[in-house]
Amino acid sequence: MDAILPIAMCLCGGLGASARYVCDSYIKAIWHNAFPLSTFIINVIAGLLAGIVAALSMESAIPGDVHFLLATGFLGGFSTFSTMMNEAVVLLRKGEVAVFAAYLAVSVIVPVVSVACGYSMV
Repeated sequence: MDAILPIAMCLCGGLGASARYVCDSYIKAIWHNAFPLSTFIINVIAGLLAGIVAALSMESAIPGDVHFLLATGFLGGFSTFSTMMNEAVVLLRKGEVAVFAAYLAVSVIVPVVSVACGYSMV
């Protein structure tokens, strides 16, 4: 697997980014408020999946390479921390201070809780 690991990583990252695009497009088509719900939901799902993958790896239910491909590749392509930070700054620049504060708080806290929930599910 060592020789194909970089290629597999690229493929997993691409699949994660594609999944993010599909989820983002679908949510934005039905959500039209100031709060950036699509990025928030994607990061919560990514946190939950990251916790599950980490717990499976810790229990040796999946090999290290698979953990690496899923956590770094797929979930790295799927999650969107940099987008969340950009959306927070845009909200602040628009003067949406209350939405900015709420978005920043829940976007930092809830995905961490999601990781813990993912761990506890395994």
